[in-house]
Amino acid sequence: QLQLVESGGGLVQPGGSLRLSCAASGRALNYYAIGWFRQAPGKEREGVSCIQNSGSSTNYADSVKGRFTISRDNAKNTVYLQMNSLKPEDTAVYYCAAILFHCSDSVRSYNAWGQGTQVTVSS
Repeated sequence: QLQLVESGGGLVQPGGSLRLSCAASGRALNYYAIGWFRQAPGKEREGVSCIQNSGSSTNYADSVKGRFTISRDNAKNTVYLQMNSLKPEDTAVYYCAAILFHCSDSVRSYNAWGQGTQVTVSS
């Protein structure tokens, strides 16, 4: 069974950077597309970015395009989310989730989730 663990969250000032990691265990990550999602208090969970299993295709929410970069290292069974130029509205719990091969726009399509890591952007 695939298990995911996020790390790298924390408190950062506006304009700062963080790199989130999503480490997988239990199964080889190269069969799975990995999505990053976030959920702020009182809001629905939203998709942030996704990377196909091969790494050949990525997508981003409009709100993070040009600031966030998703990447993966299948040899290390890890997916990363580099977040630059962070804004207060990026504050949320960030989750990674897995789906076989191809990214999906449907949150419900993802069948393995991490526990989340808190990102707080504040001065």
